[in-house]
Amino acid sequence: MAVIFCNSDGDLTKENAYLDLLEEQRVQGVLITPIDDASERLHRLRDRGVRVVLLDRRSAEADLCSVSVNDRLGGELAMRHLVESGHRRIAFVGGPHRLEQVRDRYDGAIQALADAGLGEQHLRRYDTPALTVAAGRDAAARVLGQPRGSRATAVFCANDLLALGVLQVLTRQQVRVPDDIALVGYDDIDFAAAAAVPLSSVRQPRQRLGQTAATLLLDEANTPETHEHQQVVFEPELVVRESSQRILTED
Repeated sequence: MAVIFCNSDGDLTKENAYLDLLEEQRVQGVLITPIDDASERLHRLRDRGVRVVLLDRRSAEADLCSVSVNDRLGGELAMRHLVESGHRRIAFVGGPHRLEQVRDRYDGAIQALADAGLGEQHLRRYDTPALTVAAGRDAAARVLGQPRGSRATAVFCANDLLALGVLQVLTRQQVRVPDDIALVGYDDIDFAAAAAVPLSSVRQPRQRLGQTAATLLLDEANTPETHEHQQVVFEPELVVRESSQRILTED
């Protein structure tokens, strides 16, 4: 058995080119985190007998397996933590917003505000073109560009790479984390705990995600006559570290 790894970098043109390549190679199955869940390209692959399982995306189709995390709950966990720590001016950094993960994490944050009796005015969204360290640095510059009296006292990032970029700029500008600005990421990648200020993050069960998705794909490829499609959703958990630990009382 051969495994082919492809990285689209969030670029739809790259994704389609890789799918063309995989089709040419006559692969038995594709495990994919698609940019567009309703991709016509994926439907064409399936029509040609290629098994497809969505990873880190939820499927709305009953005849398509998917393995994902409840990202809306993850957004709620992060925002609830910041609100309970006393923050009332919070920035959400993430994008592009067309990505389901980003939307769900943002919607979860909004829900947590509502549950706390707070309005959306307490959360300011800073859209990014990608989920990268560089995009996080650019967003941090925009956050710090706000007048100090109205500037966010906490930042929730849609993933840890963004959060690490934000942290780089805050450290460079001598903004104390968490004393001046608290910071929470998402994914709990290995670098989160090893950052200059250990990063609070919403943890996903990455190993279980991958194992479950691979098991479903192999089962569908090897025993299609008995395979049952599943939409598996795992629950995230918040890991609190030094980047958001200080309790804040605002005026």
